[in-house]
Amino acid sequence: MNLNRAEHSGGEKIESAPVRKGTVVDTLVQTLADDIVSGRLPPGTKLDARALAERFGVSRTPIREMFGHLAAMGLVTHRPNRGVMVATLSPAALGDLYEAMAELEAALARLAALRMNSSQRQRLLTLHQDSVHLVRDGTADAYARYNQEFHNLIFEGAQSAQLRQLAEATRTRLAPFRRAQFRLANRVSKSWEEHDAIVQGILAGDADGVARLMRVHVQTVSAMSAEFVAEHQPLTATRGASA
Repeated sequence: MNLNRAEHSGGEKIESAPVRKGTVVDTLVQTLADDIVSGRLPPGTKLDARALAERFGVSRTPIREMFGHLAAMGLVTHRPNRGVMVATLSPAALGDLYEAMAELEAALARLAALRMNSSQRQRLLTLHQDSVHLVRDGTADAYARYNQEFHNLIFEGAQSAQLRQLAEATRTRLAPFRRAQFRLANRVSKSWEEHDAIVQGILAGDADGVARLMRVHVQTVSAMSAEFVAEHQPLTATRGASA
């Protein structure tokens, strides 16, 4: 299947997100990753660099860089004489990544409960409390941005450079799936409730309890992400692709 300008072979128009200066590649990666995870670009779709450059109004250089990022995420593959194609997603590979993410974030949350100073704890509490309006009337994208900042503060508070580096690398690969979960009914409110328990545990200094809560939180994200993908595109256990 060929992607021609803003349409794929089924003829369905794909909306293009505006490309902001200074974040061109990041915007391209997020847009195409979301298109793939949501099934708007089905497995096997051939991605044409020229058509995508025209779609986004950019040169082919950022398009090629975007392909590299998507390949690292496991969302596309490059085949000799066939070009760049959308990969088929593997539930096993996705589950493996989330398992690693759950353990990394549990360890970071445990350390954050032990090491966060009073200023960091207050920042986390304020961010969490200020996010209540996103549950009532925010968009999935707005909540996803808050969610990343929430986890960033915990990573920072853990004061463990090596664990943080590993967690951020894994989270980057999972980014489109973590965003997708918030498009499921009631997931935003449930996520906020899970965050609330984590915040209270950190404020109380309950390191082991917070680790358990964070592990369950990420395991829930894993299940919600898999549910979203299963609803929007076919999965295979034989072809690895993870995010």
